[in-house]
Amino acid sequence: MGGGPSSGSVAPAAASEPASPMLRARGLRKHFFAAASALDLLRLRLRGRRVDALRGVDLELAPGEVLAIVGENGAGKSTLLRLIAGLLLPDGGELDLFGEAVEQVDGRYRAKVCYVLADERSFAWRLDGRQNLEFFATLHGLRGALARERITLALEHVGLAGAADRAVREYSSGMRQRLALARGLLGDPHLFLFDEPTRGVDPLNARDLRTFIGRDLLAGRSAIVATHDLGEVHQLCDRVIVLERGEVRGQGTPDEAAALLGLER
Repeated sequence: MGGGPSSGSVAPAAASEPASPMLRARGLRKHFFAAASALDLLRLRLRGRRVDALRGVDLELAPGEVLAIVGENGAGKSTLLRLIAGLLLPDGGELDLFGEAVEQVDGRYRAKVCYVLADERSFAWRLDGRQNLEFFATLHGLRGALARERITLALEHVGLAGAADRAVREYSSGMRQRLALARGLLGDPHLFLFDEPTRGVDPLNARDLRTFIGRDLLAGRSAIVATHDLGEVHQLCDRVIVLERGEVRGQGTPDEAAALLGLER
């Protein structure tokens, strides 16, 4: 009897190739100079000591993955997010988004990335929510009926349709964070960057905001969340990276986050 497969047998399916990372960073470095002290000025130095905020950071983000960046204050979390958002330029290393090297940041790049800060302050508080989004829509090149449609859909998506005509100064901190998410949705982003998304939000609104982000907003989108809140890590994230003094010191699952941070003895 032959050893080959019979005519009725089914050949094993070829193993599927792993999805290419949507974001890849290699050796990212960024430094700043501290403000000049009186001693620096006496020595005719116009800037202070050099501070290395990022020291060769490597990371990858898979399509649909939510990655937590944790670490102490000053670890480099916000600097890393600002580099990915295109608000800062790296001093070294490489950054690829969707398989393309990021060599310049333009409107097309920014439309793909939504960066949400804690304690959002970029809105005009005397204007209402809709008027604020109309301004940001023009920055995305949206005008007329298309802008109105995108704004309406974004407000509905974040649950602010009923508050769209109220002045932003009347919004709670949680509502302002939702408005920031609506602003990001105007460009139909593929990547969300959250920098302490529930900091300054009261516990009840913080819980609701995390639920909304995880269940409704992301829905298969990729995201990076910089946070101190391990509850946030467990609720939102698939994987954790620990930054310490600008370097990656470890990574693992959300269940391993406390141990990675040295909080378990």
